[in-house]
Amino acid sequence: MGRLLIISNRLPVSISQSEDSLTVTPSVGGVATGLASFYETRESRWIGWPGLCIEDCRAEDIEEIRIRLNAMNCQPVFLHRDAFNGYYRGFSNQTIWPLFHYFPQYARYREADWDAYVRVNRTFADAVVSVAQPDDTIWVQDYQLMLLPGMLRTELPQAEIGFFLHIPFPSSEILRLLPWREELLGQLLGADLIGFHTYDYARHFLASVRRILGISSIAVGRSVLPVGRRIVQADVFPMGIDYERYAVEADASGSAEEISKIREAIGDRKVILSIDRLDYSKGMLQRLDAFESLLETHPEVQGRVTLILKAIESRPGIEQYDELKRRLDEAVGKVNGRFGTLDWVPVIYLFRFIPEETLIALYRMSDVALLTPLRDGMNLIAKEYLAAKTDGDGVLILSEMAGAEQELREALIVNPNDRRQIVKAIVQALEMPVEERRARVRPMQERMKRTNVLRWAEEFIGALARIKRLQNRLETRRVGKSVRGRIVTDFRAAKTRLILLDCDGTLVPITEDPDRAEPVPGVLDTLSKLASDSKTSVVVMSGRPRDALETWFGDLGVRLVAEHGIWLRNPEKDWEMIQPATAEWKSEVKALLQWYVYRTPGARLDEKEFSLFWDYRNAEEIYAGVRVGELKEDLGPLAQSHSLRLIEGARFIEVQNAGISEGIAVRRFLDEESWEFVLAAGDDVSDEETFQALPEGSYALRVGPIPSRARHAVESPQRLGELLAELAETVGRVRGAPARGR
Repeated sequence: MGRLLIISNRLPVSISQSEDSLTVTPSVGGVATGLASFYETRESRWIGWPGLCIEDCRAEDIEEIRIRLNAMNCQPVFLHRDAFNGYYRGFSNQTIWPLFHYFPQYARYREADWDAYVRVNRTFADAVVSVAQPDDTIWVQDYQLMLLPGMLRTELPQAEIGFFLHIPFPSSEILRLLPWREELLGQLLGADLIGFHTYDYARHFLASVRRILGISSIAVGRSVLPVGRRIVQADVFPMGIDYERYAVEADASGSAEEISKIREAIGDRKVILSIDRLDYSKGMLQRLDAFESLLETHPEVQGRVTLILKAIESRPGIEQYDELKRRLDEAVGKVNGRFGTLDWVPVIYLFRFIPEETLIALYRMSDVALLTPLRDGMNLIAKEYLAAKTDGDGVLILSEMAGAEQELREALIVNPNDRRQIVKAIVQALEMPVEERRARVRPMQERMKRTNVLRWAEEFIGALARIKRLQNRLETRRVGKSVRGRIVTDFRAAKTRLILLDCDGTLVPITEDPDRAEPVPGVLDTLSKLASDSKTSVVVMSGRPRDALETWFGDLGVRLVAEHGIWLRNPEKDWEMIQPATAEWKSEVKALLQWYVYRTPGARLDEKEFSLFWDYRNAEEIYAGVRVGELKEDLGPLAQSHSLRLIEGARFIEVQNAGISEGIAVRRFLDEESWEFVLAAGDDVSDEETFQALPEGSYALRVGPIPSRARHAVESPQRLGELLAELAETVGRVRGAPARGR
């Protein structure tokens, strides 16, 4: 097993400089805190910014920092101050952060910040490439490094690369506001596995990739994307905490002493604890407003409850944060001035560093935790609070906009913008019997024990290894130089050759509008050349109607099969029906499918002679997934009563007569002659019937990086066209020779 390379904006330690010395201190919060315990359990190397820019260091300082960090299995990435400001303070925190947290009014779109973001991601890529070994696992962390997976893929094409986003991923409508959306998504797809905290975030990502890049998942409900010759998985891994550490420290004697000191200052009043970074996404002003409303509408709680409001300084010097600090100071002063007395301060406002033992003491002693972010990737503070309540006696009030809400459903869940709902939840929490408090807390604690941070990291790394193994298995199927040479050699030696080719996705690339699709450039000439050889029979099979196939392939001398095997046309002959079909059922089924077109924006209905084609490739994926289930349920009775067959493929459902199969048509061709060479290529579910019907020794090619019965694969219609062109170069140039076909 190779090393684990963790790459994040910050290292798990920070370097600070005094006049004559360098100080190393553990980083607080964020990715560094969450991953520190996992990082220490295996052979790892952490790559990140050390906390000092190049301009802050002398040459000898830089060397000393490298030596000291190397001893800790860390590698510093030094940045110039201008680049860091544009990359971190600019694009990361004044473009991505507000946009991904649904505050587009705060987002700035400055070309200089984007350029700095690109340069710094490139600097990180160079640092990783300089130390990466072939069997290393590379794990990139968070929104500051969203370009890094693609940059690493270019330099290290075989590397095992994972990416985890610790903040929300927005809807595609929000992401479309970003001028560099294509570049961001494209570079993210350099990873093999992309992780998110919640299903909503993963769903938004998949929808954005489809709408902006035109890349759809392999099937509705699946989170695997075909990207070039690779497959990329997007999946959900809710992050946990080091549960046992918080539980143990909460029971420690030092914690008890801290609790005693705080209790002495507060007395026997109920304590509501609110802790967050100073950020507009955290909803601190809204919850303070709700607390003021509580005191106003429930005078009986005045003097009986204290709100401890702990704000952690974040990004000073940025306009929105400085303004938020000013407004928060004023709001606290307003509440205390309005309701405070000589012996009671309603809001204890802490805007300073407090050590971890004091923080855990606050968790331990607080009756209620009030955490109401307007948007939050996870919110680990909620989990830390619950872990510290070893007696199970506490109440968590949590925003429905926090990622943790999906795991902590026993909490009192509130809309962070609904003041009345928050007030109601606070009253409920203050009056809740101890039996109910413990009945709510215990299930959440048990869940958190099972899904701690170590398991979170292990599950991500395990999933990354699995998707990489699947990639490697698919790669072994790819038609490389040796297989390609064998195909050409066998084709050249054979006296009788049969080539069976699907149309859409195989000879014709998939497009958003099927009516505007065109065959791969040059492939029509290639097919004509192959079909002109007396030893070779070329068959193009498709679910398309007869006239569509004739438009592209009618004059090439190839054999055509339309509507999945119903119709056959041999060169210079008329179409003949080779599988019996009826159309009496179509009007009833068409009405149902048309209704689902109306109900599914982006869907369309194509009518053929003996089949109906419901196409939803342009529909919203999650919405289409719901509609597909409903449609199949409604189609079931009709299919049974009319003896119909449903063909479900890549974002389509086709309805036709039962018993119709491309496999039947294929066996007809196979029985015509003892073929010495057979090659079939296709990209969809319907083509699996063709592959299954082939005799031993045939070449079955799946187009695209998708699991299949086919033993071999080519990554695209263009690559298949190149292989066919190579075969065409080997055929005899006999002019006037009749094309094969019965």
